[in-house]
Amino acid sequence: MDPMRATVHQAGETGPTVCGYMGLDGASGSAAETQKLNFEEQPDSREFGCAKTLYISDADKRKHFRLVLRLVLRGGRELGTFHSRLIKVISKPSQKKQSLKNTDLCISSGSKVSLFNRLRSQTVSTRYLSVEDGAFVASARQWAAFTLHLADEHCSQGDFPPREGYVRYGSLVQLVCTVTGITLPPMIIRKVAKQCALLDVDEPISQLHKCAFQFPGGPPGGGGTYLCLATEKVVQFQASPCPKEANRALLNDSSCWTIIGTESVEFSFSTSLACTREPVTPVPLISTLELSGGGDVATLELHGENFHAGLKVWFGNVEAETMYRSPRSLVCVVPDVATFGSDWRWLRTPVTVPVSLVRADGLFYPSAFSFTYTPEYSARPGPPGAPEPAADADADADALLESIHHEFTRANFHLFIQT
Repeated sequence: MDPMRATVHQAGETGPTVCGYMGLDGASGSAAETQKLNFEEQPDSREFGCAKTLYISDADKRKHFRLVLRLVLRGGRELGTFHSRLIKVISKPSQKKQSLKNTDLCISSGSKVSLFNRLRSQTVSTRYLSVEDGAFVASARQWAAFTLHLADEHCSQGDFPPREGYVRYGSLVQLVCTVTGITLPPMIIRKVAKQCALLDVDEPISQLHKCAFQFPGGPPGGGGTYLCLATEKVVQFQASPCPKEANRALLNDSSCWTIIGTESVEFSFSTSLACTREPVTPVPLISTLELSGGGDVATLELHGENFHAGLKVWFGNVEAETMYRSPRSLVCVVPDVATFGSDWRWLRTPVTVPVSLVRADGLFYPSAFSFTYTPEYSARPGPPGAPEPAADADADADALLESIHHEFTRANFHLFIQT
């Protein structure tokens, strides 16, 4: 779970501002099932804590569960209780050959994954592929989520647009850090068995499988170059061809990675302007926006979760008239664009404002969404007797408006023209 972004420091205080307790939903809450988190301040001023001993017992037959995190501020005030998304229980890696008839454990392009390396199957030697200070590292403490993309092998050198589908061994893939956006070069993912990369396997990748990442190119007949760790560094390892089987390459332990699907949940809020003693949870989350109407009256429906009647929608620093429909739906009236500047009507640039939610007590919940007002181009009225604008100017304005309309529809929004 990503660290909370909140203003909770008090003047003159140093060190972690929160402590936390993490457990599983449905657990009894005993000390054995709930672990205290000790947070440490990171170089980027974030606070990090991890739970390493949480587990599901053999007697628990659930197929899915959620993590529950309770955060308490220094001084004892409860910040809130946060829940993860559903997590699938995978007791051990599947030994069966995977097929697309059963995709429960398959990994699709665009999924979030984590990679870890465990030397000689020792838990204490586990290192996770991560990103620190703009570089890939092998961390013993923190794991990172990466988006796994299938890359198009037929594109020109240096251009690897992602494509859809389930990821198979032998495919060209690219790993993108979900936090920093930093990417590794496109690599070929290989299945690993008995510390060998299998070069002729093309079955779908499965959760908890061991795999290797081969850099394309290299001399014919060579073993290939693979992604490898050396203590805390991520390096390249030159594999050796298998003398007995041409379709295998010999790897070292540090080139064998275990792949697992992951999910991260991020909650954003600010208490800097709020005078509230209530927990910040449940945090409302916006998933999609739906625009209706136009002209003088347009409405925007927000779809998401954890909505309630005490929330108001804000466009930038302007509060919108908001109607509560259900815990998953809010509807608001789009404010007149004139509230953002009286000269907007004569400008030739769209105006984009952030969409956020504010609780009745002033607690602010930002979102990743924004709203764009697109102008209807018309000439500023001139003095009486002034000549009319040239026809080609109107044509240019129409062409510009058409291009903006195209961008709007490409982003799945309807064009809204303020009159």
